[in-house]
Amino acid sequence: MIETMIRFVTLGTFAALLASPAYAAGGGGGGGGGGGSDPYGSAYSTPSTAQPTYPKRSGTKATHKNKKPNNQSGVGDPAFAVGYRAAYDTIYERNDYAAAIEQLKSLGHDDPNVANLIGYSYRKLGDYEQSQLWYERALKADPNHVLTWQYYGLWQLERGNREQALYHLNRIAAICGTDCEEYKSLAAALEKPTGTALVY
Repeated sequence: MIETMIRFVTLGTFAALLASPAYAAGGGGGGGGGGGSDPYGSAYSTPSTAQPTYPKRSGTKATHKNKKPNNQSGVGDPAFAVGYRAAYDTIYERNDYAAAIEQLKSLGHDDPNVANLIGYSYRKLGDYEQSQLWYERALKADPNHVLTWQYYGLWQLERGNREQALYHLNRIAAICGTDCEEYKSLAAALEKPTGTALVY
């Protein structure tokens, strides 16, 4: 159930990216005003000196202010979008995590969404060391990347680190509040007794 919910959230944000006017025109999407045309913030913006915009969520306690633009993002690169979508399908439709890792690495973009999915794939393969490296890489690229905080929180739970998972939950709350799906998913996992197998 939670895995399905995560898929829909990720798929929905990706679909919103593809439907945005900035993407359709092959343009930036990093500057300008507004409300949700770039669901990942600067992750898909082109290099510019303007600060990226971020989706507005009700109940948000922290913002993405002072975020540096990601100079290696792929919004203007249709091949990147196609490759990302193919890797996404490889993960969530076929559960072929090893193939997805290779697909994602071949994109050549230092993007928090790509790094997060690589970390997720390594975690599903049981390689916690590599998974951790990629989650940390995603958070270095975007310290407010809520999906990484959620996935990394699940990583912490799998490793028996409940206090660290709580820290991740609090980071999510500070970024998007307690009503966002990432918060609800990690909170639900934390409510389960220690040692319970997590399905997501």
